[in-house]
Amino acid sequence: MALGDTIRTLSLAEAERLPLWRRPVALLALMAFAMPIAFATWSALLNNFVVEMAGFDGADIGWLHTVREIPGFFAIGVILLILFIREQVLAVVSLVLLGVATAMTAQFPTLGGLLVVTLLSSIGFHYYETVNQSLQLQWLNKKKAPQILGWLLSVGSGATLLAYLLIVLTWRAYDLSYDLVYWIAGGTTAAIAVIALLAFPQFESPEPQTKKMILRRRYWLYYALQFMSGARRQIFVVFAAFMMVERYGFDVHEITALFMVTLLANMVAAPLLGFVVARFGERLALIVEYGGLGAIFLLYAGLYVFDWGAGVAAALYVLNHLFFALALAIKTYFQKIATPGDIAPTAAVAFTINHIAAVFLPAALGYLWLSSPISVFLLAAGMAAISLGLSCLVPRHPEPGRETTLTRAAPAPAPAE
Repeated sequence: MALGDTIRTLSLAEAERLPLWRRPVALLALMAFAMPIAFATWSALLNNFVVEMAGFDGADIGWLHTVREIPGFFAIGVILLILFIREQVLAVVSLVLLGVATAMTAQFPTLGGLLVVTLLSSIGFHYYETVNQSLQLQWLNKKKAPQILGWLLSVGSGATLLAYLLIVLTWRAYDLSYDLVYWIAGGTTAAIAVIALLAFPQFESPEPQTKKMILRRRYWLYYALQFMSGARRQIFVVFAAFMMVERYGFDVHEITALFMVTLLANMVAAPLLGFVVARFGERLALIVEYGGLGAIFLLYAGLYVFDWGAGVAAALYVLNHLFFALALAIKTYFQKIATPGDIAPTAAVAFTINHIAAVFLPAALGYLWLSSPISVFLLAAGMAAISLGLSCLVPRHPEPGRETTLTRAAPAPAPAE
């Protein structure tokens, strides 16, 4: 019997008779709100914390992010855990771990200490994200999924915005410490996760999930898109904000204000982008995303040649995040081509694939950054170009048997190859 079986279990059809605030989509929204409070606070303070309190350089920050991505590489372990723990329970327990580890971050202002506590918080973050993606694709109707995913992105953006706003308004006004802010943010996420565990029934997905690792040839394009997405995103996550602090001297409240502007833009744009994906399809959305990202990374490199200033760098940062929001198209592309029982194990496999490059790129590029930041962003532009080529292989109307433009429509495949 899996952990969580003692709690009331409802099918998705039965859950529709519950009050709106206790339905599956409400739980997804609550978790989407809880996670960014800890993670966004950790991210907003991290670059200043490691420079001011731990004396990090580019190589150190690269190693920190490499360690942070190791649990993502081992997200495939979720398949083993769901043999004993319901996915829904695993999601909220992972949020508790993320919150507790975030709360303890400032207690370890050394490279070794930060590597350990970052590893723990990352286990919570990546296992939550893996299971959350699986639950979203199992619980959401295919026709409504792009729009609802867009709204869930907005909920997460709203929570992130709240965290950033509180930092901007109180950091200097009350001379806050890193220790206090990390404790409050992490504790809030952990508390909300406990409420989510106790307040909602267990929701039974309509299709039993395969509880073993699977790799299917017909999903190869989805795997490739995940790999390139992870590699390209890591360069931005690790080095774009670090550049704002190292090159342009942004303080905590300034970098957080930049994050706030980015989140406001995402809150407005995410539901619209969800509508765009639903209306025009995953193929066009991914082509636009990767074309835009490639151009932006080239402009990042240009900052070091032409010195356009902090204003241009900040604008590029915001635009980059807007293009990243279109990545929800990868999720809905897989939802359309997948055998329903494959969703949970493939989400775990995809997260591992997404983090293959993430494990070694930050550390390796950290050393390259010391001598040539331009090369780092040119490499990211090249990755965006490869992704653009892959996105052209996504059909306008993907479905089982027509996973790429290279395959002709065929009867849906059997559950196992």
